[in-house]
Amino acid sequence: MRSYFFCIIWVVAVAATDSNPDATSIFNGEGCANDQLFQTRIRPQIQQLASNVQRIIDHVMSANESGRTYRQLAEFVDRFGSRLTGTKNLEDSIDYMIDLLKQEGHDNVHGEPVQVPKWTRGNEWARMIKPRDKKLNILGLGYSEGTNGQTIEAPIVVVRNFTELEQKAGLIPGKIVVYNFKYESYGKQAIYRHSGASRAAKFGAVAAMIRSLTPFSIDSPHTGMQSYDVNVTKIPAISITTEDADLFQRFSDRNEEVIVQIYSENHNEKDKGISRNTVSDVRGEKYPNEIVLVSGHIDSWDVGQGASDDGAGAFISWRALSVIKKLGLRPKRTLRSVLWTGEEFGLIGVYDYIKKHRNELKDYVIAMESDIGTFTPRGITYSGKNSTSQCTLWEILQLMHPINATTLTISTEGSDVQAFYENGVPISSLDTANDKYFYFHHTQGDTMTVEQPDDLDKCQALWTSVSYALAMLDDRLSR
Repeated sequence: MRSYFFCIIWVVAVAATDSNPDATSIFNGEGCANDQLFQTRIRPQIQQLASNVQRIIDHVMSANESGRTYRQLAEFVDRFGSRLTGTKNLEDSIDYMIDLLKQEGHDNVHGEPVQVPKWTRGNEWARMIKPRDKKLNILGLGYSEGTNGQTIEAPIVVVRNFTELEQKAGLIPGKIVVYNFKYESYGKQAIYRHSGASRAAKFGAVAAMIRSLTPFSIDSPHTGMQSYDVNVTKIPAISITTEDADLFQRFSDRNEEVIVQIYSENHNEKDKGISRNTVSDVRGEKYPNEIVLVSGHIDSWDVGQGASDDGAGAFISWRALSVIKKLGLRPKRTLRSVLWTGEEFGLIGVYDYIKKHRNELKDYVIAMESDIGTFTPRGITYSGKNSTSQCTLWEILQLMHPINATTLTISTEGSDVQAFYENGVPISSLDTANDKYFYFHHTQGDTMTVEQPDDLDKCQALWTSVSYALAMLDDRLSR
């Protein structure tokens, strides 16, 4: 139930930012010239930071330092590969990070225990056996049950949406439901992956096969989390490629019977596991109890290397503190890096953190997260509606002209940091030219090949500079 609740929050949060055209807007600095507080107090402070921000950019992009984030990330993901929640491999990677952050000279380095589920992907396969034989590339979805040691063999029923599912309800008992929705955006269509199996089970389906959430595929299935409704039979939930979903649709349109076999050893273990959020600080000199938080999640799915989702976001976050340490900069507020655990299984790590740190959230200036790709940076997003705070972020971004990352987008983007937003803390996300992000998302293709050293350097420079500036201003962002 707990994981189901988190997943609902996550799907709603993504949909709110991805599908609502009014949820995002570009802030162009209009009105800042007439904002007296901004002009008389805040803007002069930002201008005084310009030289140190330039030092950060020059350092990250210098010949001696360029590519460092890429190299350290590559060493990490090459050593550990994928890092599924509840596995020893994830915990070994967290041990590695705790040791590394101590070597980097971070303050207050520690892991905060979090109870997590343990889901195992066992052997799984699927074939179409009628009207011809064809191997199907599949990936079971997170929390999906398997086939209990049996091979399911059944005809399919193809539907484009939930309305069509209801219209075909009489055809579904004993069949495998195939969802072949039209992909518009991740936020709009995530509901099919999340609840497609349960909705099909209500009509007597024996399994559900869900088109991968991607605008592009080379016969590559995309995994991800799904959740079962209460009091509904837990049928296997399988991700299939867009190519196979379209193939099934064509057969269905020609009224040709398609029979599929599915075998899956996927299962949820009864015992819970213990993971950790990885926390480290650069302690503030003037306002040590006020926190500027930068973050990404360290767990990944069990395919690929988890380099883009979200190894790179995690690495530019903790490395922001290392850059500031190395340059001898002394922020007024505490800069905190958190590498979340259990994100892919329902934002488990961040909600545990919120529960344990609730009494101090009033002192959080902003919660920043990078979890939407580290492609060429455009700027950042920001959730706050206060015009003075918007002007503050916009002015800070004008210092990013050397890397052409000056765009401020007003948005509530950010999966893990949504929990902070719900508790009144302003949130921000890295904004990049990520139109290809969902090509690789949750697939075997999420490897270091997706990452580019120069882009990572620019993201590093931006992330470090913005977090440093917010830790230096005497005036906090308004809530």
